[in-house]
Amino acid sequence: MNTVHQRFGFDTVFDDAGDIAAQAPPRPKRTYTPEEVQAERAQAYSEGERSVVARAEQAAAAALAEIATQVKAALPALTNLIHEHRTSSADLALACGRAIAGAALEQFPEAPVAAALTALAREIESQPRLIVRVNGDLVERTRTALEGLAQSLGYPGQILVKDEPRTPPAGFILDWGDGRAAFDPTEAAGRVENALRTAVSAEGLHAEPINLFPST
Repeated sequence: MNTVHQRFGFDTVFDDAGDIAAQAPPRPKRTYTPEEVQAERAQAYSEGERSVVARAEQAAAAALAEIATQVKAALPALTNLIHEHRTSSADLALACGRAIAGAALEQFPEAPVAAALTALAREIESQPRLIVRVNGDLVERTRTALEGLAQSLGYPGQILVKDEPRTPPAGFILDWGDGRAAFDPTEAAGRVENALRTAVSAEGLHAEPINLFPST
């Protein structure tokens, strides 16, 4: 009868003190129970799932970073666009204002001088005479309007309305001895336009920063 002897393996080496000096790595397991197979499968699935989630989070972070970069690059162009819109809105407002004011002054050319007389009533109430110079076509109309207004204001002085050819329609010059006031619709419109354009230009340089994501 032949006996099969198992070959001795030197997997572990001891030193002179009896401690382990070297040891072969464990041999891979060749057989698994169904429970071990199921456990290995579950672990592999969990690791794969974590890997997919990590890659998705990395992709999302990269996409958000790219969006932030593109938005930051677009802000100067957006700022210029907003400034152009403000400028266009100011131009439209000026055009509408000129049209409305022109129609109003054409319909009621005596209104500006009447408003001035009302505003200056306290200053001229002690003056014996008020000289008003307007365009020749408006002398009679202005005299009638101011005489009725002076009575309502309690102004006892005399109002003299004279022709001033250089005065534009709806413009006037007031002279009451101690003071003088004048109004030119064209110059007034120019001052309004200059003030508005200056304000729009200053806002374009120092406007509040654009907030694309306001808090809710």
